[in-house]
Amino acid sequence: MAKVKAETPVKLLAGGNPQIAKADGDAPVQAYIAAMPGWKSDLGRRLDALIGRAVPGVRKAVRWNSPFYGVEGGGWFLSFHVLTRYVKVTFFAGASLHPVPPGGTPKSKEARWIDIYEADGLDETQMANWVTQAAALPGWSGK
Repeated sequence: MAKVKAETPVKLLAGGNPQIAKADGDAPVQAYIAAMPGWKSDLGRRLDALIGRAVPGVRKAVRWNSPFYGVEGGGWFLSFHVLTRYVKVTFFAGASLHPVPPGGTPKSKEARWIDIYEADGLDETQMANWVTQAAALPGWSGK
């Protein structure tokens, strides 16, 4: 009988953010989402499915312990990250979206974000609108 290797539990970093090694593809993104604590994992699954519906053939990867979504040859357009009380969804060209997502500072350049708290829920219509717009813009190359 072959020995089955037990999966190593994912370490949670500050704020409960899963520590997932840098890798390309759906598998590391799904590992990240599965390791998101509590209600955040369900939100991660909903975001991932929404992005996949809005951008068929979306490119996925984990970078800097966060899922990244992009268009082949077009760069990354979105990432999300777990923090203690919320999930931060960042649009790298968010200043060009309509309406502009609410998060941003003078230092954030073109990036804008939305912080989603458990009590807020997910406005899937608005999120899909932003995702579709963001995927059509030149993305961030990650360099």
